[in-house]
Amino acid sequence: MPEQDAAREQAAKDGAPDRILTIPNVLSVLRLLGVPLFLYLLLVTESDGWAFALLIISGATDWLDGKIARMLDQSSRLGAMLDPLVDRLYVVTTLIGFVIRGIIPWWVAALLIGRDVVLTLTLIVYRRRGLPPPEVIYLGKAATFALMSALPWLLAGEMDWSIAAFASAVGAAFLVWGTVLYVWTGILYVGKAVAVARAIPVSTGAVGGRA
Repeated sequence: MPEQDAAREQAAKDGAPDRILTIPNVLSVLRLLGVPLFLYLLLVTESDGWAFALLIISGATDWLDGKIARMLDQSSRLGAMLDPLVDRLYVVTTLIGFVIRGIIPWWVAALLIGRDVVLTLTLIVYRRRGLPPPEVIYLGKAATFALMSALPWLLAGEMDWSIAAFASAVGAAFLVWGTVLYVWTGILYVGKAVAVARAIPVSTGAVGGRA
């Protein structure tokens, strides 16, 4: 997802209006306020049903704010930076919360978060050469979809209802496939960055400012 964040940031710099009070930005702020609430429901009160509902609502509003931004022409620089930031906070806090609750192994969270940290660092290679971020790999989108699907299913498996076992199995399947694809695409992105670093010299103008 760092590659998608960088693409959105680049698009914002390339001409998105500098607007603050828009419907998509309001939705992003509401999602941001939901992060500590989600952790409270998950870890303090262990209200898994409410935490599950909040996770679903967050995913729905994430999709909705993008649709609204395009339909109403309300894209903005703030939104291009805020939306992926909130996405990242939800993913990281959910993974950490799941580890604390024992829903997923700690090493799975470490792999997923570590992959994003590494890819964020590889973006320096492109910036120092005055290049745009790498194109998003389609397989990476599939990996992200699998992981985003796994989280609510896994939480649903912790709830006291008739489909808990089914939900856990579905969530585990999405988690396994998503993790494998996520790590694999991370390796591909790192390979691209290494190739760029070897083939293209650092831009003189980028050394002082954009790096």
